Amino acid sequence: MCEKKKKGLFARLKEGLTKTRDNIVSSIDMVFGGASSIDEVFYEELEEILIMGDLGVHATTEIVERLKEQVKEQRIKEPAACRQLLIDNIKERMDVGENAYEFENRKSVLLVVGVNGVGKTTSIGKLASQMKNQGRKVILAAADTFRAGAIEQLQEWAHRAGVDIIAQKEGSDPAAVVFDAVAAAKARNTDILICDTAGRLHNKKNLMEELKKINRIIDKEYPDAYKETLVVLDGTTGQNALVQARQFMEAADVSGIILTKMDGTAKGGIAVAIQAELGIPVKYIGIGEHIEDLQKFDADSYVDALFQS
Repeated sequence: MCEKKKKGLFARLKEGLTKTRDNIVSSIDMVFGGASSIDEVFYEELEEILIMGDLGVHATTEIVERLKEQVKEQRIKEPAACRQLLIDNIKERMDVGENAYEFENRKSVLLVVGVNGVGKTTSIGKLASQMKNQGRKVILAAADTFRAGAIEQLQEWAHRAGVDIIAQKEGSDPAAVVFDAVAAAKARNTDILICDTAGRLHNKKNLMEELKKINRIIDKEYPDAYKETLVVLDGTTGQNALVQARQFMEAADVSGIILTKMDGTAKGGIAVAIQAELGIPVKYIGIGEHIEDLQKFDADSYVDALFQS
């Protein structure tokens, strides 16, 4: 990626995380700048700020415990000297690893799940558009057949992105849509098939059966395809997003998270909490309305954008 584009993405990320940064950074700077010594009160205040920023109890405890170890090992006396250590600790916990985007390099099927209102269809549309612009052949499958307007919304995104879509009428069997889409993906030598699938968590058993059926079809009809299951979560819901992620993990073999609406929340620390508590990488974050505002998750950029005032 050219340096100019990278800089532009970081600027948008930083702008998108303004509310979270305002919420966390001023408080953290007060602790680092105001504390006269590194004692239990200092650590307690730090813990409270991180938990209030929605980093979660689990992640916060681990981060602060590691900080205590480093302070002892390095014989650090000044609170201000802990700031960079804290930032580096958070970055370490957020690294998604080298294989997080393996699906981009292979014939792949992406199953995308998420409850109504989280920005699932919009995220799929943005992903499709980005991949098409990178020269990949993409097909969308409208397998969220029970939500009113879902098919039309996805058709509109397919049109905007200039990609093919496989759809049936509202109320159709989602697995039948995926079956048709897999056949089309193979026949048209498609790089990536993205399936918009339902997320009716109030009836988890039905959701589980539906996803199992879809997975069986993919395994049987398209065994060579690399499979990803991404859960879309609304960043503004904070700890509720964590609860939703856990429920989807019970219903599906979740391999990644798309966190949306991060520009509208002061709880941007939820990305840290999700990875620390669930062990599932956040692969994309949404920080605005534009297509380019759905970004690949980069731990260093994210944490820098959170802590750079």
